[in-house]
Amino acid sequence: MSLTYKKCPNCGYEPPAGSPLLAGECPNCGVIFEKWLRRRLRPPAVNDSSPRTRSEIPGWVLGDDQPVDPWLFWARVALYLSFLIWGIWFLLLDYKELDLGLPAINRSFLHGVNLVFHEAGHVLFRPFGDFLAVLGGSLGQLIIPAIAMMAFLRQQDPFAASLGLWWFGQNMLDLAPYVYDARAGRMILLGGVTGSDAPGYHDWGNLLGHLDALHLDHRLAFAVYLAGGVCMVVAFSWGATVLWRQREARLR
Repeated sequence: MSLTYKKCPNCGYEPPAGSPLLAGECPNCGVIFEKWLRRRLRPPAVNDSSPRTRSEIPGWVLGDDQPVDPWLFWARVALYLSFLIWGIWFLLLDYKELDLGLPAINRSFLHGVNLVFHEAGHVLFRPFGDFLAVLGGSLGQLIIPAIAMMAFLRQQDPFAASLGLWWFGQNMLDLAPYVYDARAGRMILLGGVTGSDAPGYHDWGNLLGHLDALHLDHRLAFAVYLAGGVCMVVAFSWGATVLWRQREARLR
């Protein structure tokens, strides 16, 4: 059934008095009324260039539409599997080992890398007072991997950023034994002494003692350990998601 109008809805043409109604199409502009009506009833197209809301995650954060060289893709897969196995080893360490003077996590070579940033943190925060100078060692261990993760995000490299998050979580696991040892002071510290041998030398013994919270050392250590494990699991999931979404992009 053809649509009829007294005047054209597109150009406003109106037939002379006594003429039949306009049917099907307009003799003036040629618009077909059915097509014109369908266009008017069509929902408005979404403007992809419109500003994103804060709740939206850019697609590239999860690896969408990021073509990668096939060799680079498989190198990332190998690297991911290496960090996955290494991370699972960290996560499966017996939490009771935090009570040892030299727990397994601190026997990893990565502990030596983290220690460099720990000591640098003491120097960096020294101008802000004694408390922050002591806390700065632990903060330094966390700030550096956080900076690395954010730098890779700025470069829109989500896979590398996921490894930065993995390192951040590993540093939290690395710190947990130090927090746990605040009261006991049995951990062997830099210089070959323990907190018991050199009172005032143990960072977390000083920090929790200053806050009158030494009795919370084991609970805080567990919280730090758990948070580090969550970060590593999130990093595993993030990295796997990026690789999964890039599996086809490598062929472009």
